[in-house]
Amino acid sequence: MEALLYEKLPEKAVECHLCGHKCVIKEGRRGICGVRENTSGTLETLVYNKIIACHVDPIEKKPLFHFYPGSLAYSVGTVGCNFRCRFCQNADIAQIAIEGNGPIPGKFFTSEDIVAGAKKEGCRSIAYTYNEPTVFFELALATATLARQQNIKNVFVTNGYMSAAAVDRISPVLDAANVDLKAFSDDFYKKMCGAKLAPVKETLKKMRASGIFVEVTTLVIPGLNDDPEGLKALAEFIVHDLGADTPWHVSRFYPTFRLTDRPPTPVEIVLQARDIGLKAGLRHVYTGNIPGEIGEDTFCFKCGIRLIHRRGYVVGQNKIRDGRCPDCGVEISGKGMSL
Repeated sequence: MEALLYEKLPEKAVECHLCGHKCVIKEGRRGICGVRENTSGTLETLVYNKIIACHVDPIEKKPLFHFYPGSLAYSVGTVGCNFRCRFCQNADIAQIAIEGNGPIPGKFFTSEDIVAGAKKEGCRSIAYTYNEPTVFFELALATATLARQQNIKNVFVTNGYMSAAAVDRISPVLDAANVDLKAFSDDFYKKMCGAKLAPVKETLKKMRASGIFVEVTTLVIPGLNDDPEGLKALAEFIVHDLGADTPWHVSRFYPTFRLTDRPPTPVEIVLQARDIGLKAGLRHVYTGNIPGEIGEDTFCFKCGIRLIHRRGYVVGQNKIRDGRCPDCGVEISGKGMSL
């Protein structure tokens, strides 16, 4: 299927305008993502209708804590990614080596199949996740458009490396996104992800301005992005450029994929990151990959009472009513926050 958002160049080359890489792809070659191929001067997506993972998940697993808490998300993904993160947690999906003109693995799913599956399973939303949804943009856009007609919400779990044009195309049907802001250092992005920081910051700001509900996640890795000053700068960016009501998830790293030379993040470092976010002015900062910690719960930022109690991905209690704290009446940011 012909891809969206590209420009034809001389000698049958093309320039992809889908993400921040802006790959110039010669005839017969593929972009950095490995799933967009130049066929005789036409850019084609190789993952349209090629789903490799499909599961029903709690929305909290995305993680989204302020978007219909306690609901289910029908989660789908393909192969391919426009990042090369050394710490990729879904490397068996996102980082599958696709060389030359090798076949693309996956099971045939249409947009209609995905939406029907979400309805059958009683899911409030469809999450485009597991790998980077930008690289299966055409399928995500078609599915999200159909889902919106069926009153099913749409969620991206993304690295945020999409172009402004891509945000413009998806924003009318995209309800929420959890965006990885992996560090506040261009050097980190270059060495650890094969990318740049600036396009992610621009995507975050544009999503927020487009009315997409945004939550941010940072995986805190020992010795790489756990410097308190760097975390403070990241938190301050969220406060000043996205808003103090933007939820921030700081998650514990475990050795994986190509980053096995350092230990899991000490719990106290993750808790310190949470404190840094709160002191910077963020109203809701959560800890991830540390079950049972107080950082899983939602508190009223004004009066301090616990509003939502969580254990892992399970919502045990939700006191929010009509989107407000029942004690002091302050509005709590999010969508579908009341049971």
